[in-house]
Amino acid sequence: MKSITIKGSERESVGKAATRAARNAGMVPCVLYGGEQPVHFIAEDKAFKNLVYTPNVHTVVIDLESGKTFNAILQDIQFDPVSDKILHIDFYQLHDDKEITMEVPVKVVGNSKGVMAGGVLRLNQRKLKVRALPANLPDFIEADITELEMGNKLYITKLPQDGYKLLQPDNTVIAQVRISRAAMKAAQEAAKAAKPAKGKKK
Repeated sequence: MKSITIKGSERESVGKAATRAARNAGMVPCVLYGGEQPVHFIAEDKAFKNLVYTPNVHTVVIDLESGKTFNAILQDIQFDPVSDKILHIDFYQLHDDKEITMEVPVKVVGNSKGVMAGGVLRLNQRKLKVRALPANLPDFIEADITELEMGNKLYITKLPQDGYKLLQPDNTVIAQVRISRAAMKAAQEAAKAAKPAKGKKK
């Protein structure tokens, strides 16, 4: 999985006044969990642009001024309900020998036979929970819809699981091809045209 580096500095004070001052200075208060003890730090608001405002997922390298570095993932984020500004972010530290659970986006590939015949593709799951060692976390889960005919569904059991485990139930529908209104109308008209007129033999 691709990684983004966040440069920050450890916080000497974590009180309300210090937190407010940090936010007023354009900084985001953060906490890193998962280690021997939580690490409190701040980073510039703009440093999170490519981490937060994107459909993609990334691991994070937290690079502190003290020289300490940590590999982590974003665990939780709080936004201001009015301005939508980032208020606080929680990270979770990664360890090479410990599996981690996170959501990964679904990437649709292929040209569905059903769509080419006039059907409409519906993506039921845009993200899936996976569990894996940090080195095996995928950037996305590939969903091949090539063989989907009109009315067919693609179940999670048809997706690859190479080095990671998908945590949803086996009956989870990833995508399906629905019959469009135009295709349904055409089928009804074709069926009506095939019926013999009253009083006439085929």
